[in-house]
Amino acid sequence: MTASKRVLLAKPRGYCAGVDRAVQTVEEALKLYGAPIYVRKEIVHNKHVVSTLQGKGAIFVEENEEVPEGAIVVFSAHGVAPEVHDQAKARALRAIDATCPLVTKVHQEARRFAADDYDILLIGHEGHEEVIGTTGEAPAHIQLVDGPDGADKVTVRDPEKVVWLSQTTLSVDETLETVARLKQRLPLLMSPPSDDICYATSNRQDAVKAMAPDCDIVLVVGSQNSSNSQRLREVAVDAGARAGYLIDYASEIQEEWLTDASTVGVTSGASVPDELVMEVLDFLAQRGYNDVAEITTAQEKLVFSLPQELKRDMKAAAAARAAEVAQTLS
Repeated sequence: MTASKRVLLAKPRGYCAGVDRAVQTVEEALKLYGAPIYVRKEIVHNKHVVSTLQGKGAIFVEENEEVPEGAIVVFSAHGVAPEVHDQAKARALRAIDATCPLVTKVHQEARRFAADDYDILLIGHEGHEEVIGTTGEAPAHIQLVDGPDGADKVTVRDPEKVVWLSQTTLSVDETLETVARLKQRLPLLMSPPSDDICYATSNRQDAVKAMAPDCDIVLVVGSQNSSNSQRLREVAVDAGARAGYLIDYASEIQEEWLTDASTVGVTSGASVPDELVMEVLDFLAQRGYNDVAEITTAQEKLVFSLPQELKRDMKAAAAARAAEVAQTLS
């Protein structure tokens, strides 16, 4: 008798409030100012989102120097160091800051603890844009701790004045393990005033933990350079799935992954539009996985407003349009 085939679909999954705000920022800027709009780094770490915005007129650059003087530049959701803002001003760029407010919170914490002369241990992955941006807020006070093993290399000036902060997209469990290792050496290590790992990262990992023990494999829709998507794949395997795979598109699924897999888990990283998940479900349905059950572990209702500089210009444009209509009617 053939085992029944089913899909467990994680919820929450996909876009978080910070990503939604960042993508909407670029879309609204294109409508308001017209193409091209320059974006420093990938607005979010997702191949499909970036290529879609490119098709609408966004030009992605690595540094401000590539943006023509006086043009509009959007800073990505991952945040930037203060020097990037200074460089934009020096080139007379009109900067729109789409940094996720939860990343901004970590930046503010870094500045505050540095002002109080604390050593700051930033738990995160070396080279990640968010880590670079946060470190830039107080480079003389911050040292990176890249995973539990990094805890053994830390040196501080005063063990009574040290605090840990973290990148927002890390594995919750690995971060707690890193903190525990740090506290073995630094018992008076302070924690951030509130959790730095963002609610969306935690929620998506919790949903995967809930379904992974019942899954033969878990498919995570997300890009290779997406930290939170990579963590979801790791969490799936750690929580009991036989294997976890990270894919950008349904077309990347390899048939052999599905061999002897009666239950397939599906989720997506925080920068992934749900249409890509639906394509994965269609792919699986064509192979007999028609029974889909959603595993819900949290409800997300948080919404972030657009950046102030963009909202101001949108309001001014709306007022100008209204005045034009009034003049036409008078």
